[in-house]
Amino acid sequence: MSPLRKYLTILALSFAGGSIYTLPYLKYIFYDPQMTVMGINNTQSGFLISMYAIGCMLSYIPGGLLADKISPRKAIFVSTSVTFLLGMIYAFTFDYKLSLILWILMAFSTAFVFWSALLKAVGMTGGQEEQGFLYGLYYAGNGITGAGMNAIALWAFAQGDTPKEGLFYAVTILTSGIGLSGFFVWFLVPDGTVASKEDEKFNSNHVKGLLTNPSLWIFSIIVFCGYIIFSNASYLTPYLTNVIGISVEESGSLSIIRNYVFYMLSPIGGLLADRVFKSTSKLFIILFALTAASFYGILFLPEGMNPTAVGLYSLLPGAFGLMLYGIVFSVIREVGIKPMVAGTAIAIASVIGYSPDFFMSVLFGHWLDTYGNGPLVQLYL
Repeated sequence: MSPLRKYLTILALSFAGGSIYTLPYLKYIFYDPQMTVMGINNTQSGFLISMYAIGCMLSYIPGGLLADKISPRKAIFVSTSVTFLLGMIYAFTFDYKLSLILWILMAFSTAFVFWSALLKAVGMTGGQEEQGFLYGLYYAGNGITGAGMNAIALWAFAQGDTPKEGLFYAVTILTSGIGLSGFFVWFLVPDGTVASKEDEKFNSNHVKGLLTNPSLWIFSIIVFCGYIIFSNASYLTPYLTNVIGISVEESGSLSIIRNYVFYMLSPIGGLLADRVFKSTSKLFIILFALTAASFYGILFLPEGMNPTAVGLYSLLPGAFGLMLYGIVFSVIREVGIKPMVAGTAIAIASVIGYSPDFFMSVLFGHWLDTYGNGPLVQLYL
């Protein structure tokens, strides 16, 4: 694959991956407006993510098996098209009971074959020696897409005369971007995976060997830990509005930086992994430690601290967490998982790695509804 075709492929995949998840994870930016418009509480908001997680858990593995047999271009185009239709239905209803069904259906349109096909396609655009950089580059493009789309959506939300009208504008912007990304993939991504000469043809015996490979389960735990960090950062949005007292627009802007713009750090993490540490796993040791320390520090921010300073501090977990999360899938080749079963490996790791969606949002929502906005340290006393 020529360098130009390689980077155009990464660009198209980044656009698709960065846009399609803005809808099921709408609360990351529009946490309070979504609850207000739909008339729900924190626990119900978390339950939407749980329904999404149930659908994802059911679809990852069969989707991963299918992703090893079909063209990523076709799989991604169909997935974005279906998600576009579901998003438009949501924009014109905002009904909570219907949304529970829509979130399950969005799980199948964004996780069944889309997720494994997307990440496998990223990895197969280059050789093993550049996996960290390629995944980092993908996530940087992913972050730029997510930041740009959410910034436009946040602006559109502010144009509404009511929260419902504003959220309609925002969801319409995000949904239109998802539909547009499918056309970019159709015209820019090669029709078929790009395999190296040493790659073998997929067959069922490879899956049996994969399941007995300890590296698969280690990889799955890494994804699990990386995703918990990414997901936890979303709750800094209501923390800044309800506890610190900054506006929805200001908190939303910081959330865009924390959850999307900082993906720009992923290529740096990839270069460090590929060229300095010569191992993604070694870099993970440092990044996990830094991310844990920055989250822990939030528990001890002094009362009465300047809101701007708190907002800036809240960016630290996002910076370390997204540098880590942006290269988490580059470890696939390092642990010896072959390209022809990469889709299946990603699917299995995703079942384990993204299982926090099944329980964490409901648990956190329950804590917020039960304990309110008191100091976080009280929960541990």
